[in-house]
Amino acid sequence: MWSGPRNISTAMMRAWENRADTTVIDEPFYAAYLTITRIEHPMNEAVIASQPEDWRVVADEISGPASDGAAIWFQKHMAHHMVAEIGRDWFPNLRHAFLIRDPDQVVASYAEKRQTITPLDLGYDLQAELFDEVIARTGVTPPVIEASDVLKQPRASLQALCAALDVAFEHEMLAWPAGPRESDGAWAPHWYASVEASTGFRPWQEPKLVLDREQKAVAQACRPAYEHLSRFRLAVPADSEE
Repeated sequence: MWSGPRNISTAMMRAWENRADTTVIDEPFYAAYLTITRIEHPMNEAVIASQPEDWRVVADEISGPASDGAAIWFQKHMAHHMVAEIGRDWFPNLRHAFLIRDPDQVVASYAEKRQTITPLDLGYDLQAELFDEVIARTGVTPPVIEASDVLKQPRASLQALCAALDVAFEHEMLAWPAGPRESDGAWAPHWYASVEASTGFRPWQEPKLVLDREQKAVAQACRPAYEHLSRFRLAVPADSEE
């Protein structure tokens, strides 16, 4: 699942991990991304120490079966990690899905964790590029799920996503125990406090966003890529939730 930061991607990882037939992996290209770009992120050293720095090693690992033999291997990926130096020949070995969220909401959430924000930090352009490349390399249009749909209608959204991936929906995806997981990335102490306190998807609340001029400019720069992906957004029937 290709996402950007601050986009319920960790909650989505929790939902899949709560299935008996699924194991998960958390942002496996993060260390490779930091090593290639030399960008300073929170907990840089811990992240790099926790994962292979060579993207080829990562690609080989995630292209095979899950190490524990699980039937489903849910891989949470950040689109902005896929810089030009990282090859994409392995794309046809996986099924792909895309998780999107309105840029205004992402910028507002990201600003709570980092003082500076650029469009590159949020990865919208790369996410749209990856979407198009998945189609080109696989001949399949991957499902796109909108974060607000998941928050408004978790059951219906996950049912639609599972159907698009030819996977049976399981009720266990809707709730999970609070707390950290061994599968969480080394960066979890900085980013995951909210999801660690959660036991399911939060009830929908219309966001009240206040962005300054620079933040609005970042969100606006990200909007064309978001709208490109949004055209393929899965329809979630309003009457399908129980």
